[in-house]
Amino acid sequence: MSASSPTNILLEVTSLSMRIARKYVAPYSHRFSPQKFTQEQLLTCLILRAYLKATYRGVIEVLEVSSDLRDRLGPKSLPHDSTLKKFADRSSVLEIVDTMLHELVQKFALDAEEAAIDSTGMETSSASAHFQSRSGKQRTKHVKLSVCVLAGSLIPSGLAVSWGPCNEKAEAAEVLSKAATSSQPKTLFADAGYDAEWVHWFCREDWQVDSVINPAVHRTDGGLNEMYRSEMTADTLKEKGYGRRWLVESYMSGRKSTPGGTGKGPDRS
Repeated sequence: MSASSPTNILLEVTSLSMRIARKYVAPYSHRFSPQKFTQEQLLTCLILRAYLKATYRGVIEVLEVSSDLRDRLGPKSLPHDSTLKKFADRSSVLEIVDTMLHELVQKFALDAEEAAIDSTGMETSSASAHFQSRSGKQRTKHVKLSVCVLAGSLIPSGLAVSWGPCNEKAEAAEVLSKAATSSQPKTLFADAGYDAEWVHWFCREDWQVDSVINPAVHRTDGGLNEMYRSEMTADTLKEKGYGRRWLVESYMSGRKSTPGGTGKGPDRS
C-alpha cells in the first residue's frame, strides 16, 4: 500500500467495493423503491465509512469534496446520512459488509504481520454529553463496537456490534473468528480485557497467531495460571512488542475524534 497515495487507495477501495457489492445485492431492494441510489452504492459508502473511521455524515462530507470519488461511486446526488443509517440497520447488511471487508483485506492488507483487538462504546443518541447531563436522564446502555484491525492499513479484519456495557470477551469469539477467516498476521495484541486462556488457545492453536495479552488476574504469589497465560510476564510482553497495541488505539481514536467523542466512553455515531 505504501506505493499508492491515500487518494488513489480510496479510489481503489471504492472501485473494488462496487464490484464486490454487485455479487451480493440487486441494484434496488424493491421495484417500487425511489431508485435514487443503488444498493451497491450505499454499501460502498458504508465500506468507505469503516475504512475512514468516519460517521455517516463524515463519509458524505468526504464524498462532497471529492469529485473523483463521486465519479467512481456514480450517483448523480449523494444520499443523506440518515439514508445510510437506515440502510445499515437492515438485518442482512452487516453480514454483507463482513464479506466485503474480507475481500478488501485480501486486496490491501493480506501481508499485515500484526493485528490488535479492542472494543469501545458508542452513543445511541446524537445529543451532547452536556445536554444529557442537564436532562437528568441516566444512560443505561450503549452500542458496543468490538474490532480487530490490521497494522499499517488499519483495515478491520473482523468486527461485531452489540449492546453494552458488557465484558470485552463477550464478543471476542465472534471477532476473532471473522479475523481468522480473512487474515493471517503473525502477532495479535490485546489488553487485559481479553485475558483468558481460551483466547490464547484460539489464537495459537486454531489461528496459528502469537497472542500477546496483558494479564489481568494474578495469583496471590504474583504468578499466572494456565499454560499460555503463564508466559505473559512483564519481560515477555516487552520483548514481544506489546506497546504495538497502539495501532488499535489509533483506530478507536479515529472513530471517536471524527464525530467529536473523547476518552474511553461511548462514541457518537
